Amino acid sequence: MATTHLDDPRIIEFDVRTDEMLVNMGPQHPSTHGVLRLVLRTDGEVVSECTPHIGYLHRCAEKIGENLTPRQYIPYTDRMDYLAGMNMNLGWAMVVEKLLKLQLSDKAKHLRVIIAELNRIASHLVGMGAYGLDLGTFSPFLYAFREREKILDLFELACGARLTYSYLTVGGATHDLPSGWLQKCAEFIDQLEPVIDECHTLLTTNAIFVKRAAGLGVLSAEMAIDYGCTGPVLRGSGVDHDLRRDGEDRYTDMYDGYAFEVIVERNGHYPRDHNYPAVPRSAILGDCWHRFYVRMLEVMQAMDLVRQAIDRYSTAKGDYGIPVKLAEKLPKGEAYLETEAPRGQMGFFIVGDGSPIPRRVRARSSSFCNLSVTHELCRGCLIADVPAIVGSLDVVMGEIDR
Repeated sequence: MATTHLDDPRIIEFDVRTDEMLVNMGPQHPSTHGVLRLVLRTDGEVVSECTPHIGYLHRCAEKIGENLTPRQYIPYTDRMDYLAGMNMNLGWAMVVEKLLKLQLSDKAKHLRVIIAELNRIASHLVGMGAYGLDLGTFSPFLYAFREREKILDLFELACGARLTYSYLTVGGATHDLPSGWLQKCAEFIDQLEPVIDECHTLLTTNAIFVKRAAGLGVLSAEMAIDYGCTGPVLRGSGVDHDLRRDGEDRYTDMYDGYAFEVIVERNGHYPRDHNYPAVPRSAILGDCWHRFYVRMLEVMQAMDLVRQAIDRYSTAKGDYGIPVKLAEKLPKGEAYLETEAPRGQMGFFIVGDGSPIPRRVRARSSSFCNLSVTHELCRGCLIADVPAIVGSLDVVMGEIDR
């Protein structure tokens, strides 16, 4: 509405008022990392409310688990977090082994550490490259996928698949690692280390990236705990918790004797075992930059764990797996177990009633809890900052829409 100034009719005053508007970001949007719909309530460019809508990828995965034997269900776990299929296989296999009270050999445990930590590296590489893409840089995406392809080559040699593996199964693994595989794996780890330093230069310390991520989407430790956040999202807020150290004995026993430190900021510093870049002054604990940084440091940590596991596997006694006849029956009872997947705590629940098929199957998704904090982090930010916040959570919709 325009009015004429009382003293000078040549001066026109405008009464500018804005109305709130609902904006749909997704479910077909490159920055939502899958078929995720975000409904943004905006006042101009400022977001006052961000509501995630899920269910676009729902496949009844849990109900399918109640109609198959545990071994038949292994391929369906691959489709949950499809960027970390080996870690999904591991979680399901371990909860079934808990129900059956199976104890694995040392060789099988070290094999699982090698495979699970390699998949953690591959998953974080995708997270790093895609996050750079969200913020407008393409080169890190190419670097990340080039290295990820080498991990997929190793997985293909081990089990014949490159995305959905079904390799880690009840009792250990489907078969042993082929001859020469450990040497190729060690060579890959050695050549990856300088590449990660290059990625730090391209993204972690890049001035534009720091301005886009530092100080944005700050998640306090209290809020992260209240919402049930886990994994790098939780540790990026300064909470010292990692199931590989703090989890159930059956799971932590797999990492027993391994030298590693939980990647979390303590007294303003992260573990300094490597030549890590320093935290920029503009970064605030719990912001997008810290969540990204934790994943980058976990890549270096996983590389150390793989090296240790290769040495232990080479001298370990026992077999790579135990033959388990799951087609006969499951014992009556229930079991629940959580593992530290790349995106956080992935839990599986199983109830046996004496038949070969479980009576109940449920999964606890790390991405679901991490995504639930979106509306808190996006309140008051700009529309252009929403992809940066959602990307820092690194969710996978296949794990959420079960």
